[in-house]
Amino acid sequence: MNLDYAGDLSPSETWIKIKENVDCFLVDCRTSAEWSLVGVPDLDSLGKKVIFIEWQTYPSMEKNPRFLQEISETNLKKNSKIIFLCRSGARSRSAAEFLTSQGYESCFNCSEGFEGSHDHFGHRSKVNGWKFHNLPWKQG
Repeated sequence: MNLDYAGDLSPSETWIKIKENVDCFLVDCRTSAEWSLVGVPDLDSLGKKVIFIEWQTYPSMEKNPRFLQEISETNLKKNSKIIFLCRSGARSRSAAEFLTSQGYESCFNCSEGFEGSHDHFGHRSKVNGWKFHNLPWKQG
């Protein structure tokens, strides 16, 4: 299958890539409500900071019309490795595809997301995802 972005990474692969590459960045593209209520990845032990840019804006969940502008206002270069993270891997895939279409060369999707897939009870964080893999995170 041909992807319209650099590829999918598990949360553990995401952590390793960020740790081992100076020019690798994590963009959390969830909503501001998710950041404050659910928690955020913590890259402090790697000496890095997460970049927070909404792909869809809360509460309307419309695509953020300033997404590309907000990306360009960061220190991300067209050849930087950029890994997108959302709740479950869907919005982050869309963001990776979009940014690739804008000339960014190495956009990845953290395929399990921050909270992961639903379990049989409809709960997240118990099957897969950043939190499930016990990667560093913090809350409010």
